[in-house]
Amino acid sequence: MSIEAINATVPTAAPQRAPRTGPWRVGLLGAGYIAEWHAKAIRAAAGLSLVAICDRVKTRADALAAAQHIPHVFESLADMLASNTIDAVHVLLPPEHHYQAASEILAAGVHAFLEKPMCLEAGECEALVGLALQKNLRLGVSHNFLFAESYQKLRADVRRGVLGRLDHVTINWHRELPQITAGPFDSWLLRDPRNVMLEIGPHVAAHLLDLVGEPDELDVRTSNPVRLANGQDFFRRWQIRAYCGQTAIDVNLSFIPGFDGQTIDVRGTLGGATSDIGRNVYVPRRHTTYGEDLDRYAMLQHESWAILRQARGNLARYILAKLKLSKRGSAYGSGIRGAIEAFYASIDGAEDARISGEFGTSVIGLCERIAAASGLALAPRVAAAPVASPSIQPKILVLGATGFIGKELVRQLTAAGHATRVLVRGKGRLPASLQTPLVEIVEGDAGRQTDLDAALSGITHVYHLARPVVKTWADYQSQDIAVTRLIAERCLTAGVKRLIYTGTIDSYYAGARAGTITEATPLDSKIERRNLYARAKAHGEALLMAMHRERKLPLVIARPGIVIGRGGSPYHWGVGMWHHGAICRLWGDGTNPLPLVLVEDVATALVRLLDAPNVEGESFNLVADPCLTAREYITELERAAKVKLDVRPTTISKFYLADVIKWLIKVLIRHPERRRPSYRDWESRTQGATFDCSKAKRVLNWRPVTNREELVRRGIIEPVIEGQ
Repeated sequence: MSIEAINATVPTAAPQRAPRTGPWRVGLLGAGYIAEWHAKAIRAAAGLSLVAICDRVKTRADALAAAQHIPHVFESLADMLASNTIDAVHVLLPPEHHYQAASEILAAGVHAFLEKPMCLEAGECEALVGLALQKNLRLGVSHNFLFAESYQKLRADVRRGVLGRLDHVTINWHRELPQITAGPFDSWLLRDPRNVMLEIGPHVAAHLLDLVGEPDELDVRTSNPVRLANGQDFFRRWQIRAYCGQTAIDVNLSFIPGFDGQTIDVRGTLGGATSDIGRNVYVPRRHTTYGEDLDRYAMLQHESWAILRQARGNLARYILAKLKLSKRGSAYGSGIRGAIEAFYASIDGAEDARISGEFGTSVIGLCERIAAASGLALAPRVAAAPVASPSIQPKILVLGATGFIGKELVRQLTAAGHATRVLVRGKGRLPASLQTPLVEIVEGDAGRQTDLDAALSGITHVYHLARPVVKTWADYQSQDIAVTRLIAERCLTAGVKRLIYTGTIDSYYAGARAGTITEATPLDSKIERRNLYARAKAHGEALLMAMHRERKLPLVIARPGIVIGRGGSPYHWGVGMWHHGAICRLWGDGTNPLPLVLVEDVATALVRLLDAPNVEGESFNLVADPCLTAREYITELERAAKVKLDVRPTTISKFYLADVIKWLIKVLIRHPERRRPSYRDWESRTQGATFDCSKAKRVLNWRPVTNREELVRRGIIEPVIEGQ
């Protein structure tokens, strides 16, 4: 269905409701990644007030509420709807929950605005549209890329006929999909190879429908399959050829790691144009009055000036936004804000079909057609039987089992015959290979006492490898340090015999004056000036050691070095600062030997800490004997990946100067996270220290891989192959 036809089906009159006396009161359902973007867009838009946040993981909702100054926090949708504090809810949940949540919201007499995809089936979408009409409420869908600035310029030119009749449209979506390697592997997206077309497909389908209309014909091909950790196949390339009247459309999607591209190219009878949505640039192309050669020159000059002008504008907007002198923000944020503003304007009568439920239904209908035309079927496999509880009562609990080191630790524990319990937020983040009868999975949050106590029942040994992915010191305090304290308290209450905590060598000063570091070397005396991760880990160690001294907490600390190996990215930030996976700025000249260690060797040491005698209150640094510098590491990485990276040795003073400039800007705008830069912190990344790990070798009989060829094969070559 074309956008014009959808406009004709959408009621033009706004729902008749009681007059408002203030801004629309908005609640967010879901506190994941996209929630922060919605929160910022709502605050930047006129006539809206963000008053509530709801998420079943309350710590996540509390964190967003604190950061965005949201007054009301709820753990259930029913409670939020019953609070009578909201006029509209933004549904920001995983797609399989959209229909049920939107149904409850509309049934409660509240407007609903859904993140794409609207629903999983066109039939569900139609049911919601009908319910909204019945309840005289507005139902909207956030197709935010339809409101991207560069796309709106293209859209306007197409509608005005500036490009003539459309002959060919090419839509490209080339972006890595992290879930393929990181999970969660039981998510709806990864359960069926066709589901990606309903998850990512709405972006390209919305552009196709908005520009051209419903296609008459479809031909779909998929390729580049990869076997996921859940045993399912995922096709990383989709190529769609469609026809709508006299217009041909090519849609290309690629989800492999590589250079990002999110573009729309249009060829018309009067001109052509490109909308580079990812970079917020629009380039129209029309002939001039000159002859062929001068015409070509004039068009290229026009394109170059157009690109330069927009690039400068994007940079200026970025700077103004950072200085809090503009609310426009990034191009991505502007698209979300545009969709949100269009939704609330539609409640007041200014209809825009792009956010309507009718258009959302057409988008899902087209995605269903594409998925069906692909010929893919759910890979035949025997239905997974429920994982039996271990016949032996687990005595070991692993917190952080879904992390890089955690997964290898669980693998080695079970390989040694240890029944192991893991506490995870979602079962799907644990690879299928680890969901064995020797692994008991408990779903919950280590920051919630009831979940932690349940996981600790019958446990004698606990590994604490969990760490949050956060950005501010306040978040580290609440979601890392406070959680570590809670874990230690509950371990004492449960009578745990040993708590093994993973710190980091990053908490040491490792610059040019560091010399040789052993476990007797104190952590950096100026840790408060170091990066937040190193600082939080040091604080965690300090509070645990205090509990060991004062309350006999049976604690052992392990501090891994730069951990590499299977399951991890070879583009490691311990080597340098990576940009887009293509540019590596080395920490200094890159000639210092790196404190590398294989993930298997780290896990081996952790396993041996289970029953090592008389090690309570001790710490162990886990670093292999150095055999590679950063320059040598990059050379081996290039050889393994068959690529040529842009490697730039960078003096620490340059990193420090850039940090000073950022700090001055934060001071100027009174940013809450302004923190005085530390040259010492940047210098520590050069790894000028030497780590003496003879204690671990002696006490644990630990023999890490130190052979250069073996380290390169298992630490660099195998991860490269794994990631291809």
